[in-house]
Amino acid sequence: MAEAATNEQQAPQFNIQRVFTKDLSFETPNSPAIFQKEWNPEVKLDLDTKSNKLADDVYEVILSLTVTAKVGEETAFLCEVQQAGIFSIAGLTEPQLAHSLGAYCPNILFPYARETVGSLVGRGTFPQLNLAPVNFDALFAQYVQKRQEEAQAAGQVEEKAEETSA
Repeated sequence: MAEAATNEQQAPQFNIQRVFTKDLSFETPNSPAIFQKEWNPEVKLDLDTKSNKLADDVYEVILSLTVTAKVGEETAFLCEVQQAGIFSIAGLTEPQLAHSLGAYCPNILFPYARETVGSLVGRGTFPQLNLAPVNFDALFAQYVQKRQEEAQAAGQVEEKAEETSA
């Protein structure tokens, strides 16, 4: 019986407490003149994630999207959305928690952010914009690899500094 209670405490737990829009902005700096141009935009998507620990086993994850559409050199629109969620996450190892906060939670938030961007673009009377899915697992793996390479490079710099001072 005590063993069953211990296993329950150690079992991974994941719950979505809330998904919400934290901040948004939509700008059309060159309207109405931009509406007279041929619509063949260059669309750029920048995204970022960050997380904050709110309490024991409770985290806020923020997915920030910035979508910029340009026609030639002129900005047609600039759309910024911060989609956030509050998640209860327990029973994970440190690497599993980092992966959950850096990839799994952003995967949950992205459809909400994509819908918000699409709605704002439509309300700006621009043609429908459907953002392609994002592979947050691959982005997180790249981030981890980059951090490991930076740590190795920093370790080599420290070793060289010790050699020159000796």
